[in-house]
Amino acid sequence: MIDPFGRRVTYLRVSVTDRCNFRCSYCMAEEMTFLPRHELLSLEELDRLCGVFIDLGVRRLRITGGEPLVRRDLMTLFRSLHRQIEAGRLDEVTLTTNGALLARHAAELAACGVRRVNVSLDSLDPDRFRALTRLGSLDDVLVGIAAARRAGIRVRVNAVALRGVNDDEIDRLVAWAGGEGHDVAFIEAMPLGETGPARAEHWMSLAEVRQRLEGRWTLRESEYRTAGPARYVDVLETGSRIGFITPFSHNFCEACNRVRVTCTGTLYLCLGQDAAADLRTPLRSGGGNAVVREAILAAVQRKPRGHDFDAARLADGPRIVRFMNVTGG
Repeated sequence: MIDPFGRRVTYLRVSVTDRCNFRCSYCMAEEMTFLPRHELLSLEELDRLCGVFIDLGVRRLRITGGEPLVRRDLMTLFRSLHRQIEAGRLDEVTLTTNGALLARHAAELAACGVRRVNVSLDSLDPDRFRALTRLGSLDDVLVGIAAARRAGIRVRVNAVALRGVNDDEIDRLVAWAGGEGHDVAFIEAMPLGETGPARAEHWMSLAEVRQRLEGRWTLRESEYRTAGPARYVDVLETGSRIGFITPFSHNFCEACNRVRVTCTGTLYLCLGQDAAADLRTPLRSGGGNAVVREAILAAVQRKPRGHDFDAARLADGPRIVRFMNVTGG
């Protein structure tokens, strides 16, 4: 799959549910209406769709949500994808999670070949964590992270940088992650979904975050890369890494190698654009995988050059109306 700008698509993010057991303030409204279950693709359909993408050259696959671990029987999908890894058709399967249910599944995820997970963790203060997530328990997440580590899964902690909310914990997060043997990635808040006027008030550039970090830590540019958009530095004092995901201050569109499929079978070609294609209809048409393949290839030819997020327009409201849990993290 090669898009109109010569970028090869080798990375697929698959959302298995729009539901979540948290209501993070920068991600969702406090009162959410989730999709009826009958609109979601079955796990068998998701597996089949992943297989078509793998046939077309996808080498890395990330399972997302919502919170993916709330999807019943999800491990059947991981077991099937593990067979793709064992056959040499897929390089890796990874997971993005809030960590609250990770302890329950860490050992089986490791047995299914999952070697890396990203865990959202915006604060190490229990009360602040509860306020940010509205429903979450910090202890549950920390227990989940520890279970993943014991299972041999490498953890990267993801933290959205929010001015006046958690920016006083930036150094603490780096120190804690380094001490536990985890990498940490800071993320600029993205304008997806109507989460209220506070988004513009709390938005923070990672250029400022990095400048603050350089006041305490010795940072060196790292050769380490994953399939995602993070750019890493090594922290000499801890031996771990810090990633920076900067959709505003330094967008990463020129090297974009990924597309996203939602739990309803909608293919989004760019996180920050509405360009999309319906894959559920061809998947259920009875026409076989060839019809799905044609729909995917046609869609990739409409992949835009990139998003147009602009920090100066944050106060105008969301650039994209859909919430992050709908698109997939």
